Amino acid sequence: MFQIKNGYYFILLFLILSNCTSSSSKEGEIIEDDEIEDIDDVVEVSNFVWKNWYLSVPIDRADGSKKATSIYSDDILADNLTSEEKKYFYKNDDGSYTFYTQFTGFTTSGGADLDAGKYCRTELREYWKGVNDTDDNWYMDSGTHEMESTLQVNFCEGNGQTYVAQIHGKASTTLSGSPATVKVQWKNGDIVIEYYVKPDNGVWTSNYDEKITIAKVDNEKFTIKLRVVNGVLQYALICESKSINQEYTDLYDYNSNGYNFDNYFKTGNYFKWNEDYTEAAEVVLYSVITNHY
Repeated sequence: MFQIKNGYYFILLFLILSNCTSSSSKEGEIIEDDEIEDIDDVVEVSNFVWKNWYLSVPIDRADGSKKATSIYSDDILADNLTSEEKKYFYKNDDGSYTFYTQFTGFTTSGGADLDAGKYCRTELREYWKGVNDTDDNWYMDSGTHEMESTLQVNFCEGNGQTYVAQIHGKASTTLSGSPATVKVQWKNGDIVIEYYVKPDNGVWTSNYDEKITIAKVDNEKFTIKLRVVNGVLQYALICESKSINQEYTDLYDYNSNGYNFDNYFKTGNYFKWNEDYTEAAEVVLYSVITNHY
């Protein structure tokens, strides 16, 4: 009987330990699932590092300036936007964001009438170091500065033109001009880069720009890459549905041509239309990643 009892106790102990091991494995699986969810969260957040951006929407900021409204990272992260603001900018179920634009008269430089040469935008403006200061910009003379924007133009009415990415020069009290140095335009399905070149009169403006058409992406998802390496502008383009995989290509050397503005990246939906208040454009931004080193 004693041996039977010991055998029984041994079997019982074995079953208990087996159940404990099984429970531990199940708990381990649950933790692993949680870790996977956390990784997904990190990936989503890394697509938009909001402290490095603020958003402009074509709504009157109601301070008498008739300038467009600015929305900052805290409100974007908290989804603290008004219903009117959410008409122009909102988050989608897949983590992307929709940028809707039409001409309202409220631009970043102030109120404008139809055909007055100004345009409206729903667009992000970069803070290089995330300090919420428009002096937070970078220079071209050294280092590498890059932005990768993954976008899709759902529709673009009017003349079929909207700018989806930019390198913009910061206005200076000691330098002439305030150049929108590089603009990436979606033009009736084509991706066109407009870039300023050395001006004859020393003033960097759109009077001295050149254009290059890279490829046609139509309304498909694509990634445009802009990079400045020690003053040399480079671009690259990916559009899987069109079998486009354009590697980085040198376009222009700004340093050797005397360009010395500080700069910032922009991306979104800068709609090149001001002939009425009804035509509109809609762009989806899946991710924007910047690096400076």
